[in-house]
Amino acid sequence: MSDAHGRETTTRLRVVVADDERPARRFLLNLLAGAPDVVVVGEAADGSEAVALIERERPDLALLDLEMPEADGLSVVRLLRKDALPLIAFVTAYDAYAVQAFELNAIDYLLKPVDALRLRKTLTRAHDRLERADWRESEALRLAGAAELVALERSAAPLERIPVKRRDDVVLIPVSTILSIVAEGELLHLTTRGGERHTITYRLKDLETRVPAGQFIRLSRGALARVDAIAKVSPMPGGTYIVSLTDGQQLPVSRLRSRVVRDSLLKL
Repeated sequence: MSDAHGRETTTRLRVVVADDERPARRFLLNLLAGAPDVVVVGEAADGSEAVALIERERPDLALLDLEMPEADGLSVVRLLRKDALPLIAFVTAYDAYAVQAFELNAIDYLLKPVDALRLRKTLTRAHDRLERADWRESEALRLAGAAELVALERSAAPLERIPVKRRDDVVLIPVSTILSIVAEGELLHLTTRGGERHTITYRLKDLETRVPAGQFIRLSRGALARVDAIAKVSPMPGGTYIVSLTDGQQLPVSRLRSRVVRDSLLKL
């Protein structure tokens, strides 16, 4: 494409950034601010915000953190309407082996901390793909490959016990006994089948990737529940739910996660 003076011009990429860690998000936004072929049309601090932002702004490219609370990068993609799916580049802190696997599966990625030259490569790749008529179909295939890869990564060596410091001792809590994991600031409260409550300092999104796959379901930004401990799901106004566990705990389900709970638990 050329301007009125015959000079080559590049269509500006409309980009959305989603990362729950504000410093990482700001760092990426600052790098993008230096790219003349980019206009940032919005930023999101969690998966719920990302879905709403992408469906509203319809960007060309979404840079999604793979591990956000409530809905990670892949969950955001699955929750998006098909006609709102942009090009996707995942932002990841995975090690070099996983990054190579992403590349072999033709997935755009940015390894934290993001390198300016690597970002430039991703932006150039986005421009190239947008010029192809079948880019949306191709992107869907790449994302399917990414989903398989992440599932394999997360299934490797899941935690069987969680160490909890108690005075001078360390108590090992079997993951199989935990009914719920609820975040409160920087703390996680673990409640077991026996009614014990333990507190650790850890990030919920990090612990979620380390527990055995399929045993827990995320109910909101700050809560996980054991699937086989869910006794009742009660509808609430606005399309959300309250989940009741076998020990009497009642945990609210966020609007975004209500879709997942409905599809996972309430359909035969």
